[in-house]
Amino acid sequence: MTIRKILTEPDLFLRQKSKDVDKVDDATRTLMDDMLETMYAAPGIGLAAIQVGIPKRIIVIDLSKEEEKKPLFFVNPKIILKSNSNITYEEGCLSVPGQFAEIDRPDKCDVNYLDYNGKQCDLKAEGLLATCIQHEIDHLEGILFIDYLSKLKKSFIVKKLSKQKKSLERIVV
Repeated sequence: MTIRKILTEPDLFLRQKSKDVDKVDDATRTLMDDMLETMYAAPGIGLAAIQVGIPKRIIVIDLSKEEEKKPLFFVNPKIILKSNSNITYEEGCLSVPGQFAEIDRPDKCDVNYLDYNGKQCDLKAEGLLATCIQHEIDHLEGILFIDYLSKLKKSFIVKKLSKQKKSLERIVV
């Protein structure tokens, strides 16, 4: 498994829509394994393929404690039902490092997807898992959690990230 570079905002690549995966094959599974390794190393609880520069509809999630890993793999995930009641979580994102905000999302969702082996699956998610699935599926649509914030808050965060990115890209000889 390989740890991949996570793209960070601002990056136009993060804003494109991901494409469906034709079939779950060895290359797809290798990508999912790499994404999982990258997510654990970051550390995070969810990661979309677009965040590592691959515009495919793939996400990985693991809400378990470190000692008992229970990864979930979603290929071509589609939310088929969302509840009418919302829940608020303080969200962060590996592509928006060091920034957090309270975001309201439906507290339950039903998702249809292919698993690690390409098997068709349905999942009824609630609470943090439902929030995480919706957050990661947003990535597949080119949406970041900061897009739910006011224009002023979003602008402030993007400016801050731009400054951080520029200082990291400087080369000192």
